[in-house]
Amino acid sequence: MTAISIEGVTKRFGSTAAVDQMSLELPAGSFTALLGPSGCGKSTLLRLIAGFEQPDEGAVRFDGAVVADPSTQLAPEKRNVGVVFQSYALWPHMDVAGNVGYPLRTRGVGKAETAAGVDNALATVGLTGFGPRPVDELSGGQRQRVALARCLIAGNPVILFDEPLANLDMHLRASMIETFREVARTSKATIVYVTHDQAEALALADRIAVIDQGRLQQVGSPEEVYTSPANEMVAGFVGRGSILNVEVAADERGQPLTKIGGRSVPARGVVNGAAGRVLVRPEALRLANDGIAATVVSTTYRGPVHEVRLALDGLDGEVTLDARQPPKVGETVQVQIDDAWVIPA
Repeated sequence: MTAISIEGVTKRFGSTAAVDQMSLELPAGSFTALLGPSGCGKSTLLRLIAGFEQPDEGAVRFDGAVVADPSTQLAPEKRNVGVVFQSYALWPHMDVAGNVGYPLRTRGVGKAETAAGVDNALATVGLTGFGPRPVDELSGGQRQRVALARCLIAGNPVILFDEPLANLDMHLRASMIETFREVARTSKATIVYVTHDQAEALALADRIAVIDQGRLQQVGSPEEVYTSPANEMVAGFVGRGSILNVEVAADERGQPLTKIGGRSVPARGVVNGAAGRVLVRPEALRLANDGIAATVVSTTYRGPVHEVRLALDGLDGEVTLDARQPPKVGETVQVQIDDAWVIPA
């Protein structure tokens, strides 16, 4: 396992800072998802860790030793890092066993030991018996598993994933997520996983770093990032939710209390003043007989539930809730809000 430190790193392309004064600690053995919209800098940060890019400012350290700064750049092959790309990066002239065993052959490992390592790695990713298969006969999900097995056999203490599921359909993504979980559990490697898909990040990682415009917005557990977003960008990007302008006050215990639609709603966070911005998630809302008046704006079928958009009376903004039996568009309903998060100013 390797601890990685990103210390005040900036990487520019022309006049644009793809990564801007980034500082982030990746503990040894952790599984960190770099999450953010397209173009936010997360893939550039991954390339800085891998050694494919050199920082213009700051430093990248592995276990305290500098591997990159403006005057130092340890070559990628010397960082003992495995990378699983979106494009798989397999050699088409080799069969599955040849691709997976390549890292051991380059180290001069014997044929019998390499064959045993290939079998173990393929078993880990659910491809037992696939060794002789040509890679061009494999599905996208199978190719991604081969690329992962190649990382595992190398025994890299750091594994980097660059949007590895972007080319796969929904069902293959679900099966690969289970594979990644097993790899994280058994390999003990420090894993950094780049994605713009928040469902992947929330399902896989034990830590999430949200990035926007090259800057770190928040780092924490999936639960912390989802339930207690550090700012409005994180609140709007992670999960579904509505951000409302409301009155915010403190109750007798000093806890925040918001006024929404003329009703007092319990809230979490810090009281920032008389006015505030609050995040309301769909799971905190329910239709009720005695609640806040609202008008149904739209309903969208989402499989097990209907997503219902509501305009709250007296507020400029809409909220979303999930309902098994949706009300009709244009209907006036009553909604109960059980929880809100006061977004830090």
